[in-house]
Amino acid sequence: MPDTSSRTAAPESGTRPASGLLRRALADVRSSRAPGLAPYVPERPFPRSGAGMPLAGCEARPGVGGRATIDLDRVLRLSLAAPASTSGRLRPVPSAGALHPVRAHLLIGPGCSLPPGRYAYDPRAHRAHRRGPAPDGVSPGVLVVLTVAASRTVAHYGHRAWPLLLLDTGHAAAALAVAGPPAADVLVCFDADAALLSAAAGLHAAPDRPDTRPGAEPELPLAAVRLTPTGVTADAPGTLTAWAGPIRAGTPSARPGEETAAPAELAAARHLLHHIARAPELPGGTWHPAPRPEPVTDGALEKRRSAPPDDLTHPPGEDLLARLLTTARTARPDGPAWTAAVGGDAPALYAEAPGSRGLDVRASGDARPTLARWAAGQQWIGGAGAVLLAHGCPGDAPAAAVRTCHLAAGYAAGAVQAHATALGLRSRPIGSWQRADLGAALGEAPGRDWIVHGLAVGAPPPPGRAAPGFVRHPPTAERPAASTPLASTPPVTTAPASTPSASTPPAPEARLPTPPAPTPPATATTTPAAPATPPGEEERP
Repeated sequence: MPDTSSRTAAPESGTRPASGLLRRALADVRSSRAPGLAPYVPERPFPRSGAGMPLAGCEARPGVGGRATIDLDRVLRLSLAAPASTSGRLRPVPSAGALHPVRAHLLIGPGCSLPPGRYAYDPRAHRAHRRGPAPDGVSPGVLVVLTVAASRTVAHYGHRAWPLLLLDTGHAAAALAVAGPPAADVLVCFDADAALLSAAAGLHAAPDRPDTRPGAEPELPLAAVRLTPTGVTADAPGTLTAWAGPIRAGTPSARPGEETAAPAELAAARHLLHHIARAPELPGGTWHPAPRPEPVTDGALEKRRSAPPDDLTHPPGEDLLARLLTTARTARPDGPAWTAAVGGDAPALYAEAPGSRGLDVRASGDARPTLARWAAGQQWIGGAGAVLLAHGCPGDAPAAAVRTCHLAAGYAAGAVQAHATALGLRSRPIGSWQRADLGAALGEAPGRDWIVHGLAVGAPPPPGRAAPGFVRHPPTAERPAASTPLASTPPVTTAPASTPSASTPPAPEARLPTPPAPTPPATATTTPAAPATPPGEEERP
């Protein structure tokens, strides 16, 4: 597998200052303003006609030079497919509200279990719909362009939806990467230009272009994953450019007047994501290798699920926690920093110790009650064994940095979730965070170090020991901040990089502040935003 990034020769991207639109959107999504309730939007039918090509049972096709093929049935079944005989909400990959807005377009060259061509993947039916031929001379392997259809997530989460769409895409990329076959190299790109990705997938470049196919809506491309047979030298940016050539078969034509204008909040989310995903300075993007954590097997991927909250109350051991933090840090070199808030007998904020397999204490005390308030009032977080936190993304970050930070946070959390399952741990992603300025809470400059994602992790209870007294709370409920003052919980105090000795005076106390109660929406209806989700299904409140 390559050990260096594949990068097109172009000026450094992501250096443009943040626009006023993006700064306001970041401030709004991080504020305590609660989304307004909207009628539930049911899942649309898959926007392709015909039965599609089954992935299971496809005959192996010889690769270049007789190399092993990439079994797309296995890759997609272990990553994006909805298990047969289910509602489709329960899938290997987690998603905010179990809404699953991410779609996959398969750009298949030689050496795969399907004939070369451009396909759209239907995760419910686990079938691929052919949309056009492959370009002449395209390199072996498969290029997966990941897009989002934003309408259902925006209807459920309102102004908080667009970061969740980025996190969902990162999780989908991680699911594909860890499901890659051993005889394949995997590269992942989070900064290719949206226009180039749209052209490669045969989609409209404009996010508001009408589409009249049943179930269709504009798709916003955000990321790409490349799987190549081992030993094949692949130029990932060049392959993306080749697919974006003049071949545009399968691109639907618009019929003016047959689609009404999108609601204002949905149109704003689409416009913002389209703005964030523009990268004209480096259209081919930066491609990083994606190794699978060593203990992760196909069996672990099949068992991976988001655990119900009251299965997460026992903290993992220090060694296991250190291994998970290492996986989070190494998953993406361009990703955010990671810290773990741990309960149990020694509650503290821990970071990976530089140059060792241990942990450093970043702050002492129990941060979990404050994290529960910051995470849309999800009180179960206050009883979680450990909560891994991805943090960074300053309020004035440029568009490319905002995109990469959220995609990489979701990607790293997905890799950690697979690793945790292989280690016998349970986990549950947490995507919605308000007033979560971790840096300011620890005495650093405000507005520079925000929590963007989280992953609650718990160990199985010891034999013969019941879980601590714990009440499950509805995971998607929007809760006001607790009325009990934060001083009633053990304070979090800053600590030096390593645990101080007995002779070292205690560090000054730095309490995490209590965020205000969520601002009620300006307008609301009595229609629920979405039906209740059964415990344990993949969702992020």
